[in-house]
Amino acid sequence: MQISIMQPTYLPWLGYFDLIDQSDIFVILDDVQFEKQSWQQRNRIKAKNGWVWLTIPVIQKFGQKISETRINYANRWNEKHWKSIYYNYHAAAFYHSFNERLEKIYAMHSEFLIDFNMTIIQWFCEQLGIHPQFIRSSELSLEGTKTERLLNICQDLHADTYLSPPGSRTYLEKNNLFHNSGIELKYQHFEHPQYSQLWGDFIPYLSVLDLLLTQGVHSLPIIRSGRRESLTNRENC
Repeated sequence: MQISIMQPTYLPWLGYFDLIDQSDIFVILDDVQFEKQSWQQRNRIKAKNGWVWLTIPVIQKFGQKISETRINYANRWNEKHWKSIYYNYHAAAFYHSFNERLEKIYAMHSEFLIDFNMTIIQWFCEQLGIHPQFIRSSELSLEGTKTERLLNICQDLHADTYLSPPGSRTYLEKNNLFHNSGIELKYQHFEHPQYSQLWGDFIPYLSVLDLLLTQGVHSLPIIRSGRRESLTNRENC
């Protein structure tokens, strides 16, 4: 049983879905503090003159958790985001394969950011052909901070292996509670693949939306082409 744990992000990049694709259970870490202007509420798509941000406005409250963060619809952001997607991708080879359902998602009025992000993430997984079990950490009611919390989640879900994003390695290695826990700790190793995009030179680290609308059914093999053998806590990244 291999588990990964990540915060929910808006229109995630390719590496996020590589992590999901390798997971039997993908835990959405939604009961930690919301971070303003983070990937939790924004991401990038490609435009004619480079890339542009798409940001979901939220109602700010001090110390609120991701699961408690409400979306602000005052400026009709969802209509603007959809228009931006249409303007920049309607000429993409696979746009018309996905536009109808995607437009309906943007017509939704989810009260909470977590619900909208989860709808987007799960929709992408369906189109890519990835079928993990999703669990929200808020459903588990487990305590602990950082590494302790991650270990508690893995133990509660009877994980054999925890596959971590590489960015977490620094704090995980400071006090490696996974050592002697019976749960193997591995780190994702993903090298961003190139593919044919609209608008000139290739730009990496965009939303997976860019890949899906330009490559369609070829998207998952492209994501998997960037996967390298996972590194253990005894190896160097």
